Amino acid sequence: MGEGKRILLFSSISLMFFLISCRSQHSADEHYILVASNLQVPYWQTAGAGFMQEAQQMRVRAEFVGPKGYDPKAQQDEFRKAVQQKPTGILVSPADPSLMQNDIDQAIAAGIPVITIDSDAPSSKRLFFIGTNNYQAGLMGGQRLVKELQGKGNFVVFTMPEQVNLKERLRGYLDALEDHPQIKIVQVIDIKGDPRVAFDSATEIIGKKEKVDAFVCLEAQAGKEVATVLKNSGVKDKIVLAMDTDPDTLDAIQQGFIVATISQKPFTMTNFGLRMLDDLHHYKLNSLNTDWSQDSFAPIPSFVDTGSSLIDKKNVAVFQEFNKSMTKSTAQLQ
Repeated sequence: MGEGKRILLFSSISLMFFLISCRSQHSADEHYILVASNLQVPYWQTAGAGFMQEAQQMRVRAEFVGPKGYDPKAQQDEFRKAVQQKPTGILVSPADPSLMQNDIDQAIAAGIPVITIDSDAPSSKRLFFIGTNNYQAGLMGGQRLVKELQGKGNFVVFTMPEQVNLKERLRGYLDALEDHPQIKIVQVIDIKGDPRVAFDSATEIIGKKEKVDAFVCLEAQAGKEVATVLKNSGVKDKIVLAMDTDPDTLDAIQQGFIVATISQKPFTMTNFGLRMLDDLHHYKLNSLNTDWSQDSFAPIPSFVDTGSSLIDKKNVAVFQEFNKSMTKSTAQLQ
């Protein structure tokens, strides 16, 4: 190899290593905050593990905050405290998007990148949303409901109507049922973030022996509560479709009180979300206030779908085993 080619090769390799090292370096003042909607729910503990694991690998400062229970106003307070710290970036799952909209906009105006995860605030100036395609998740659940009811029956829905993600799940269910007019919603129950509402409502429905064939749970807490009521009452002829992978929900699938649950990827949402915030810090946008969703050449997406899947008796044991191994490996990070 000639001297000129050796110099060129050496220069190319040096440049490559320089670019890699620049991308991997993190400053000591990088500080990221995840604002969850309910710290007591296992779903958010999994999300916290994904966030903290990535932060540890990056060697950046990270905080995982939120109310200890479903409380949109308390979450708003936590978000405001986070903004006052002027962090490098914030991930947030708005329990009440309308309540959080102005706070998110103010954070963006202050130059703090905000990405929504799990639950979106589409009317705010958040940069983009990372989470489940909730419409598709609902469509998946609705198709399973049609199969279980064999095209005919009444069902009750447990939800929190103000959350955008839950609205989208319900829309998916309803579209799946569009060609099945003999399957009808008889009641929509707002559990208001309190699992006791689901338990008490299911107890009342079973006690009155109302004509309800199925229970559809659009959020994580109701499924296991309905399953407990059915188990305590010795009722085995009801169909329960749940959401998320709370250990009690998975056990109820094993026991036959829940037909299936829709699994999301909260670990992936926060893990990937932190990487996106870090990227936005090192490779800054020209403006945080731009509506990139209307730009065909936008440098960022509008929505990142982290995927979902159906878990039933066929695959629940495999999922539980994997979940145990993941819990052990991330326990020290929570």
